[in-house]
Amino acid sequence: MSVEKVMSSLCYFSVFFAPFLFPIIVFFVMRDEEVSYHAKRAVLSHLFPFLSFVLALFAVFVMDAGSVIFLGMILFGLLNVIVFIWNIVKGIQVLRW
Repeated sequence: MSVEKVMSSLCYFSVFFAPFLFPIIVFFVMRDEEVSYHAKRAVLSHLFPFLSFVLALFAVFVMDAGSVIFLGMILFGLLNVIVFIWNIVKGIQVLRW
């Protein structure tokens, strides 16, 4: 197993220990094109839950409709679970190829 594969998969697995920091460091330190590609994708996948959280906070503080806030919270939770599972699957896929 090559170092490039391990670093690429760790970018996705960093959702467990350093969601933004590790892929950004890998992107700037590693010079391999494939590792940079996976690092960018990992950073973007770690940003989606953060952006949905910001939208959920916006809904809580700006909107008064309780059902919209409840729906937003459900979607926020669902998005976080989907992105978390997606990162695990992508990390395993990168290791297997």
